[in-house]
Amino acid sequence: MPAIRQCVGRPRRRPAKLHADKGYDFAFCRQALRRRAIIPRIARRGIESSERLGRHRWVVERTLAWFARFRRLAVRYERRADIFTAFHHIAASLICWRFVQKWFC
Repeated sequence: MPAIRQCVGRPRRRPAKLHADKGYDFAFCRQALRRRAIIPRIARRGIESSERLGRHRWVVERTLAWFARFRRLAVRYERRADIFTAFHHIAASLICWRFVQKWFC
């Protein structure tokens, strides 16, 4: 990817691999990822889910559940994206603060 000069912050990088569920088990999805040099980790249709993929999926589902506890984010009341993003940042801060309080205090 060529660098964008107007953007401030860390340079963007591609992920090394992508974990996905059975809904993305198509040849064209796997080929598109390989063309971009991303290793696909997609569960197979018709085969029971493996424990390794489920472990990664659980982290995502758990995090989405944490954000869903904030009613203002579960139902999007805000029309402006910048305000909605600000509420996401506040929710993430509160989630991290609760985690720190629980484990380190």
